Amino acid sequence: MAKKTIKNALISVFHKEGLEPIVEQLVKHGVNIYSTGGTQTYLEELGAVVLPVEELTSYPSILGGRVKTLHPKVFGGILGRREEQSDLLQLEEYEIPEIDLVIVDLYPFEDTVASGAPEQDIIEKIDIGGISLIRAAAKNFKDVVIIPSKDQYAALAGLIADGASTTLEDRKAFAKAAFAVSSHYDTAIHRYFAGEGFAHKESGTKVLRYGENPHQDGFFHGDLDALFDQIHGKELSYNNLLDVDAAVALISDFDETTFAILKHNNACGLASRPKLVDAWNAALAGDPVSAFGGILITNVEVDAETAEEMNKLFFEVVIAPSYSESALDILKQKKNRVILIQKPCDFPKRQFRSLLNGVLEQDKDLSTQTVADMNPVTELKPTDAQYEDLVFANKLVKHTKSNTIVLAKNKQLLASGCGMTSRVDALRFAITKANSFNFDLNGAVMASDAFFPFPDCVEIAHNEGIDTVIQPGGSIKDSESIDYCNNNGMAMVVTGVRHFKH
Repeated sequence: MAKKTIKNALISVFHKEGLEPIVEQLVKHGVNIYSTGGTQTYLEELGAVVLPVEELTSYPSILGGRVKTLHPKVFGGILGRREEQSDLLQLEEYEIPEIDLVIVDLYPFEDTVASGAPEQDIIEKIDIGGISLIRAAAKNFKDVVIIPSKDQYAALAGLIADGASTTLEDRKAFAKAAFAVSSHYDTAIHRYFAGEGFAHKESGTKVLRYGENPHQDGFFHGDLDALFDQIHGKELSYNNLLDVDAAVALISDFDETTFAILKHNNACGLASRPKLVDAWNAALAGDPVSAFGGILITNVEVDAETAEEMNKLFFEVVIAPSYSESALDILKQKKNRVILIQKPCDFPKRQFRSLLNGVLEQDKDLSTQTVADMNPVTELKPTDAQYEDLVFANKLVKHTKSNTIVLAKNKQLLASGCGMTSRVDALRFAITKANSFNFDLNGAVMASDAFFPFPDCVEIAHNEGIDTVIQPGGSIKDSESIDYCNNNGMAMVVTGVRHFKH
């Protein structure tokens, strides 16, 4: 594919770290560099000859820096179409240089919001010139390279290492990333004015290896460094991040020592025990087949004894608040294994999902039921031990894809049926799975994410020895399920809270 040479570049950035190799190559290949303010000083300290934008526009930076690059001689050089003779004639007439590379990032708006700064300071961090330059350069990707964030510095440095030129495919990929940055930035500003604020700082857009599948592009907009310290392993993938998100949400509902194993956003193993290695072994027993290649998470420090047991399994990611030194020596034996330390953090309380030609927005499901929230509706009441299992199972069912049924006993996940189109199918799948791993369902509890429209589920559960049930209630036929329980020595509690997870 033909390459286009970079002759003129505009560089005006907030984050300067990582620019050195780019500037070195631009200087080496004789590229003219235009810049402003602090960036100009930084580039000159690196040994570059810099042409001030003020000399190009014949206007100084005005209004306290609010207006620096907003000028026809800057935007004309970016937006001029090289294949349009009339554009080229106008560029020549007005002595406008063709700008082939724009490296611009945005004022740290979200950082400023997160810092608790006064509104006046926050408003000043709404970027005008930068966002305009990014959009202009991305629009004209046929002729211009746009680097919209420090996250793309390394990619550009690699591309121009053997010459200051790029292909059309390169430029279009950078433009795609640029519009992702622009979209996220505007959304962040909208969220601020909507009164939502931010739970953590924002560092920009991270380009992932690919999306859910290799033929899909993937990006992450956010600051993973605010949430985790990655101390080992390869970069997290799109699918890893989905599972990490599900794992972090799940473990947050458990206070006692707990270990969870997730696969495709659902827990395939979960157990709470006084000792971590016992929690691990019980979690793994829930489904040792699905655990292969999964995501592991716990809410306490990983010790060497547990690490030894974990190391017998191939897994992609492990997350914990800390690790003993000897545990790390064991876990780091696998080169690509991702080891994350989870930092204390307040997560946003809203969530978004793009679909059709818009975006859905809702409150996160932060409701967790305790024994006090459980209303016994049968003659037989759960025992204290059964109540503990009901709390355990109901937390788990909240984080499992609907329709879902969870079977648990002694604070251990025995099996779940998740993502089913029928609640009966979910239960039957869970029973089959539990039986395949030789679990005794006698005395187990059953949790449902939504009400039972018919008494068939409690009847099937009873025939397997399950004697205690938790569900939200609300069906017009609740009485039929309750009557079945009363007639067959089962206990049922209702919570009044549905936990659909689509």
